[in-house]
Order: sequence, then structure tokens, then C-alpha cells
Amino acid sequence: MAAHVVLYHTASCPYCVRAERLLEAKGVTEIEGIRVDLDPEQRQVMMQRTGRRTVPQIYIGDTHVGGFDELYALDQAGRLDPLLKGE
Repeated sequence: MAAHVVLYHTASCPYCVRAERLLEAKGVTEIEGIRVDLDPEQRQVMMQRTGRRTVPQIYIGDTHVGGFDELYALDQAGRLDPLLKGE
């Protein structure tokens, strides 16, 4: 069973696009995208959940991955695939 992926993002964020592309390349077919540029309340929720102001902010299951750099580092370390599989 694949883990639920949540991506807090904005329309004009290149790192958000890169994060989404990496996840899709890993076989993720469903990403819950939350546009914080359209909904200031969701930005507040994101900041409370993550303690961060910048996008993207990525959750895989209950795990806060962080931004694109952290997502990429997880992939390079071989730890992204098990996380996506819910292991």
C-alpha cells in the first residue's frame, strides 16, 4: 500500500514542480496538492504543522520530509522508496 503524499505548494515555485516530478518518477500517482498561495489559511496550517514558511513542504504518510532538497537527499540515500511504500 502506497503512503499518502501531501505537497504544500504555490503556482510559481520551481522547487515544488521538481518535487512533484520526482515523486511522479517514483510512481506516485496521487499527490494531495495544497495551494498555499490561493488559501492563506492553509499557509497558516502548513506553518503550524511544519514550523516552516517556505514551499514545498512534503508529507509522506505521517512523516514530514521537508522541502525538495530533503526529498532529493532521501532519494539519493535510498530511503525514499521504502517511505513511499509505507515501510
